[in-house]
Amino acid sequence: MGNPKGFIQIPRKVAGYRPLNERVYDYGEVEQTLNEQDRKDQASRCMDCGIPFCQWGCPVMNNMPEWQDAIYKGKWDEAISILHETNNFPEFTGRICPAPCESACTLNIHNEPVTIRENEAAAAEKGFELGFIKPNPPKKRTGKKVAVIGSGPAGLACADLLNKWGHTVTVFEKDNAPGGLLRYGIPDFKLNKKVIDRRLDILIQEGLDIKVNTHVGEDIKGSELLKEFDAVCLATGAMKPRDLPVQGRDLRGVYFAMDFLKQQNKVIRGEKIPDEERILATDKNILVIGGGDTGSDCVGTSIRHGAKHILQIEILPKPPEDRLPDNPWPYWANVLRTSSSHKEGCERRWGLTTKRFIGENGALTHVEIAKVEWIKENGKYNMAEIPGTTEIISADLVFLAMGFVHTIHEGLANELGLEYDNRGNIKIDTKYQTNVQKVFATGDATVGASLVVRAINYGRQTAKAINAFLRK
Repeated sequence: MGNPKGFIQIPRKVAGYRPLNERVYDYGEVEQTLNEQDRKDQASRCMDCGIPFCQWGCPVMNNMPEWQDAIYKGKWDEAISILHETNNFPEFTGRICPAPCESACTLNIHNEPVTIRENEAAAAEKGFELGFIKPNPPKKRTGKKVAVIGSGPAGLACADLLNKWGHTVTVFEKDNAPGGLLRYGIPDFKLNKKVIDRRLDILIQEGLDIKVNTHVGEDIKGSELLKEFDAVCLATGAMKPRDLPVQGRDLRGVYFAMDFLKQQNKVIRGEKIPDEERILATDKNILVIGGGDTGSDCVGTSIRHGAKHILQIEILPKPPEDRLPDNPWPYWANVLRTSSSHKEGCERRWGLTTKRFIGENGALTHVEIAKVEWIKENGKYNMAEIPGTTEIISADLVFLAMGFVHTIHEGLANELGLEYDNRGNIKIDTKYQTNVQKVFATGDATVGASLVVRAINYGRQTAKAINAFLRK
């Protein structure tokens, strides 16, 4: 703890966003960066708590006090080394993580937590800039072969560790570039894809083999992989979107959010989308159903398309501005969050249900919604429509951003005969093994849709389990 009075003398300072009237016209990252001295000052605010609740709140158990102190002292090599002990990809989480560590930070008792997430991104960028992050291939190979299906954060974290430990690892990705939802689900204005490519270059130089445009279960059967590899890990994510089966669902203009976001990311990547398949929000009334991050990403993308009006609705009540008594520190703060996209221009409403989609000649024109209330009975909340609150709103495009239900069963998972839990996720034991010999599963495929940082943690833990299995 280089500055024991840092948290008293220096106020919290965030980098903030690029000017609104500039950023809405491009897909560059919206978040700015602090200068090096400001960043060191922010790191000095860490209190080096006897019990680091920030670490307790972090899914990968980052050693926050240690690398904050290293940043404060300008020891960027030490900072990134400590970060890599627990997190394969701090440059990803430093940009897109909702920072549960900051919610648990002791200084958040008075809403002034250390800028842990921004500090993490800064340490990673310094690591690359100064050459501390570089290829470090294993000195010898074990002779064991592992197949990892899926190149999202869980799959890459698992594959990275197994490769570093000397196993020969092949990652199979069905899309034309690796990264999973990091590449095709998160907009470029939150995560520039060159950041992903930079890390992938290092992983490949370390010996990781990545095969794209290879849909395991279709192009290659799972049974073939079981013959060729000593272990197989499924990191296929939770890609089954939650649908809204109401009247008019089949109208042209009603899309899953990921169809919209993935297509835009492909366009930025330089891929050509046929005109008849292109989903454009330009000069249209947009309705986003779902109040989470995916919905927010649809808002930001629609704004950059030049939408006429954007409404985002959520079926749950509006969250409070501040913590309620039953949601104390250091738990995750269930409060209203406003993203950079919301600040760019969007109407938001809560406590609304969607009753039907209305259209003409097969195309969406309006949506019928109604207000709901949540009534607690026998310890459970039940939703009830409020009579007389129905309204019809204009909508040319609807994006369903209501989350995901579970991993895709059709194809590989069913072919292998995997068991599922009661939520439809792949069932695993405490060693991340499925019911099929030498088949493991990790990440959202086993727990449902969650955070990138949790996916990295699951990938790391699964890698340890596979390593132990291979070395028996």
